Amino acid sequence: MTARAVFFSRRRGACPGLSAPMQTGDGLLVRLQPTGIISLAAFIALCAGARRDGNGIVEVTGRSSIQIRGLSVESAPRFADSVASLAIAAMDGVSVLANPLAGLDPAEIVDAGALAADIRRTAAGAGLGARLAPKVSVTVDGGSTLTLDDVVADVRLRAECVDGAVGLRVSLGGDGANATQLGTVAPADGVEAVIRLLEMIAQHGHAARARDILATRGTASLRSAIAGLLTAAALPSTTREASAVINTYRLCDGSLACGIGLPFGHADAAILERLAASAATAGATGICTAGRALLIVGLAERAMPEFVRDAERLGFIVDAGDPRRRVIACSGAPICASGYVATRALAQAIADGAAPSPHGTLIHVSGCAKGCAYSGKATLTVVGTPAGCALIAAGSVSDAPFAMVTAEDLPAAVTRYVRDSCREDSHV
Repeated sequence: MTARAVFFSRRRGACPGLSAPMQTGDGLLVRLQPTGIISLAAFIALCAGARRDGNGIVEVTGRSSIQIRGLSVESAPRFADSVASLAIAAMDGVSVLANPLAGLDPAEIVDAGALAADIRRTAAGAGLGARLAPKVSVTVDGGSTLTLDDVVADVRLRAECVDGAVGLRVSLGGDGANATQLGTVAPADGVEAVIRLLEMIAQHGHAARARDILATRGTASLRSAIAGLLTAAALPSTTREASAVINTYRLCDGSLACGIGLPFGHADAAILERLAASAATAGATGICTAGRALLIVGLAERAMPEFVRDAERLGFIVDAGDPRRRVIACSGAPICASGYVATRALAQAIADGAAPSPHGTLIHVSGCAKGCAYSGKATLTVVGTPAGCALIAAGSVSDAPFAMVTAEDLPAAVTRYVRDSCREDSHV
């Protein structure tokens, strides 16, 4: 079989898919966004391909994508062909995320996986992928234990049940805490509501995002797109306590799923293969991705303790309180050609020096001002610049910094900031 050609996307902000890899500091990068469970055999083969055709580094992003690094112009087509033979269900077109355990979690009140698939299919039929900005995205939260509240999206659906009535709350342009609410639609109208809103975004041009339309046009024009679908009485606002991905979950069939974190979202492919082999011994049937983590699905309860010990010995995160889960870092220099600082080494130093801090403390270390690893607000955001590390309090990479420090001084500066912030909060 002749290897397919490699196409380099020239569209600003385009995502590096299998057929359109992105050049970066350590070679070509490709991204795969699975839409369900990956069999252990397919996952092991994917990792083997990353070693054979790339540099053996595999990443799981905050949006649950798998990234393979270090490919070349010669090896990228070969890798794409090998992945295609694995028949891993993955997104193509508009990004529509569902809960990681969609269809498996007994707490789910709407089948988020099926609804997300219907939205993808309808969006593809309408040609929306070519008319929208590359990073326009949709989240579909079926009410599962694992929420999508920390994922920023242009359009959000969230299933809620109040007084026996099930509805889909529709919101725009943010995460679960700060998105703009439009109202509630019936589950049967979820696909239509999303497509209408995506069409409205597309009408504002190739670069338009929901947050931009909200800022310039307000809510009325977007709400008008779904006015006929909104229920007469919107469900009252509710809150759910988010469950940490690094946890154990009972599935519908009685088996268990176990969340295993990748330190700062990356791991060696050979080590991942060993993790998958241990999972198979523990009775697992597959793997799905979650924010910078893997969920091992179908584990036998009696085998769980030994599997978790194996994962910890391999260097993975098995405790939700691990300080490495409180630090988000992109690839940084020299891995990324845009990075000004070695973010992962800095992130490890920050985690090593982390003092006890309140739940929810989050440090984002970005190699440059693009903020690829995380687009939301963090307790402290660090941005690499030619002049050093810019520190931003309670904001994102686009906000103004309050100080500039050298990379050598960064870990100590972060420790001081978090300690002083905790002291101030205790006096409020």
